Amino acid sequence: MAIGTLLVDQGIISREQLAEALAEQASAGDRLDRVLVRRGLVTKDLILQTIAAQFHLPVIDLETVEVDPAVLTAIPSRLVFRLHCVPIRREDSRLVVATSDPFDLAVLDELKLVTHCSIELALADEDDLRAFIRTHFGVGGDTLDAMAAGLDELVAESTPSGDEAEQAQEASVIKLVNDLLAEAIAERATDVHIEPYEHELTVRYRIDGVLQRASVPAVINRFGAAIISRLKIMANLNIAEKRVPQDGRITFKARVGGRAIEEFDLRLSIIPMLFGEGVVLRVLSKSAVLMTLDQLGMPEWVRTRWTRLIDRPHGILLVTGPTGSGKSTTLYASLNTIVSDEIKAITVEDPVEYHVQGVNQIQVNHKVGLDFAAGLRAILRHDPDVVMIGEIRDKETAETAIQASLTGHLVFSTLHTNDSPGAVTRLLDMGVEPFLVSSSVEGVMAQRLVRRICPQCARPYTPEPADIPEGFVIPAGQTLVRGEGCRFCRDTGYRGRVGIYELLELDEQTRDHIMHRSAAPTIAAAARAAGRLNTLLEDGYAKASAAETTLAEVVRSITT
Repeated sequence: MAIGTLLVDQGIISREQLAEALAEQASAGDRLDRVLVRRGLVTKDLILQTIAAQFHLPVIDLETVEVDPAVLTAIPSRLVFRLHCVPIRREDSRLVVATSDPFDLAVLDELKLVTHCSIELALADEDDLRAFIRTHFGVGGDTLDAMAAGLDELVAESTPSGDEAEQAQEASVIKLVNDLLAEAIAERATDVHIEPYEHELTVRYRIDGVLQRASVPAVINRFGAAIISRLKIMANLNIAEKRVPQDGRITFKARVGGRAIEEFDLRLSIIPMLFGEGVVLRVLSKSAVLMTLDQLGMPEWVRTRWTRLIDRPHGILLVTGPTGSGKSTTLYASLNTIVSDEIKAITVEDPVEYHVQGVNQIQVNHKVGLDFAAGLRAILRHDPDVVMIGEIRDKETAETAIQASLTGHLVFSTLHTNDSPGAVTRLLDMGVEPFLVSSSVEGVMAQRLVRRICPQCARPYTPEPADIPEGFVIPAGQTLVRGEGCRFCRDTGYRGRVGIYELLELDEQTRDHIMHRSAAPTIAAAARAAGRLNTLLEDGYAKASAAETTLAEVVRSITT
């Protein structure tokens, strides 16, 4: 009996809901059970139990099962990827195979022919099965096996394998690169690192701000040159040039989490290294929904004052922090809040990461002399109300931004400093006159991104006294939480990130300290005494107490 009919007979879904799901299945070409889950009519667990009852199959949890490595070799990796099934137990001439799709009975015949064993099926969750295959067989393992076999044949025949351009355009190489990129996107990676060493090629993904090794077979080392050549072709770069750094862009389409196909912008950077060329890809989603200020995780005190600052008609607002701390996201959210038909906003960015509706965005182009300072001077003739400069890097840009704020424009920009008082002294160190800084800067936001505790494996715990940072007190009646690690979070205990914020709002006393070139600690002390400054640690500790993150993560993000 079909799965849809079973669910209707059991009263789980109605015939009307089944008809709508069948119509979507016909247009999407997907399995009916996946469509039903995607529409929210049933859960994956319910589907799993229903299919197991229909086929009289046991349900196996691949997160907890331990498989003998020798058993994993019973089925060739190319079949594991193509049939989406894995061997988990062998008893004499009987092989137990986990699958998420028992509907295709022809699979049994093919497995019997290849393994010379009688096959018994066990049902596993589709996502768990995919993760199990990725962990034990590697990303693109089937493609690499086929490529390695072909390369061995060429070596045995002592025939040339063709030039790099031809190799990079082979279907197997194209599929391998696509698999690596799709896997990075599925894992929510913001960067992909491909690093050549003497005897291996390492692939790492930066997930939630931390680098993690990708599961790729060791044989990938033999195809490093072909992979890099393929990436160069995708970015329209010169594949013959290996002596100088190259930068490019790739547009890549992928389906994420069963949703519609999304378009991603990949920023490619290639640098010659000792044992080959190193590659880093920055992953940006073109269809990503820009966050609002309410979604950033700002404490109420900070959000209220920052909202008041961005509503001002003129002045400079700075956002500071290290690379990857979410500065651009905060600026985009701020622009989204204030932009309307009555306000014209223009940005100068390097690069333009996300398109903001209603905002005129300019891409920096150093080759033709369009840097931040030149772009800012030009856009001031376009009658803007709000200006955003990607980063203040030198005295010229800083002074131009200050002049723009003094002539009635609201200016947003970023600096690389560790805290908010340090941004003021950085401008002075650049050579900007104190009276210009004190009269133009209205507020400075410092921020970091910390990893959120994984909701699937979060558990309460009591920290050891040595693990409690100085100055932190566990609120009465509250228990700290941490993630124990699971497949959902790649055994890290964290999934996703949230910001921690420090806002310095300038008042007359702070401006007086700037005029006298006071040090950053002096400015911070005066602002705290006046109630105009909260610290990053305070917000981080508050989020640890609220079980959003951990104490260790707060300390790591602020002290590193």
